Amino acid sequence: MRFVGLFSFLLICSSCSIFQSSKMSVPTKEINWQGHRGCRGLLPENSIQAFIKALEYPIQTLELDVVVSKDKHIIVSHEPWFSHHIATNPDGTPVTKDKAEGLNIYKMELPEIRMYDCGLRGNEKFPEQQAQRAHKPTFTEMVKEVESVLMTNQKNATIEYNIELKSKPDWYNKYIPAPKEFVALLIAELEELGIKNRVTLQSFDINILEEIHRQDKEITIAYLIENMKGFEANLERLSFQPPIYSPYFRFVNEKLMEKAHAKGMKVIPWTVNEVKDMKKLISIGIDGIITDYPNRIKEAIK
Repeated sequence: MRFVGLFSFLLICSSCSIFQSSKMSVPTKEINWQGHRGCRGLLPENSIQAFIKALEYPIQTLELDVVVSKDKHIIVSHEPWFSHHIATNPDGTPVTKDKAEGLNIYKMELPEIRMYDCGLRGNEKFPEQQAQRAHKPTFTEMVKEVESVLMTNQKNATIEYNIELKSKPDWYNKYIPAPKEFVALLIAELEELGIKNRVTLQSFDINILEEIHRQDKEITIAYLIENMKGFEANLERLSFQPPIYSPYFRFVNEKLMEKAHAKGMKVIPWTVNEVKDMKKLISIGIDGIITDYPNRIKEAIK
């Protein structure tokens, strides 16, 4: 607890000069701009630093991924293990590809998880990313830090959260809990934090989406798509119509937009990093854009 408190204080202090000079950017109203894993193009993904940095830009939503630890904490992480692309072992050596999936977060308790670094090595796919020490935070820790910065520097500001539950059927009870438990754990945390009305839950896993819909029909659901089966075929896989369709951005065209909007659904694609692609999507009436580079938004909306 002392570590979290000190970390919060240092983050707030370091952010004050930024917010005082910029007064926090005013988000555009037409498009729901989302900072992917905070701002992966600029700072270590899914780190508290990245989420707070993203607040400097005109975004409405922080996008993130979650898994579950052995002691039932919701952990902010893209994989349910430590990636060999970014992680460092407690002894200072890089996590290797052959060992990565064996470093199973679902089999680790929080103190052990905190021993691994996920920022010092940077990320070879994102050369603009500033390497710095970062651990995988709990979801509660991350939200409290973000809300504290918002309250301190912009008293009327609010942010939304787009949370991907990382899940595959062959991971159940091996790398993650089964859908019923996973969803229940996350919803309980959302209620405790008092942010459920500012949250979208998303997943590629149909079983997770169905379970969210069963447990709480008021939560906004986004249907993540990475296949080329088509809009109608993908909707047929669900027993309900989600309010958001979220495909890989190269699958989005005017025809898809027309079909989704005719059903009252929004289209929010991932992950759009080039300004020319942002502009193209804006021109066909996209509802939101998820990006690793929220610093490029202003250029895209010129």
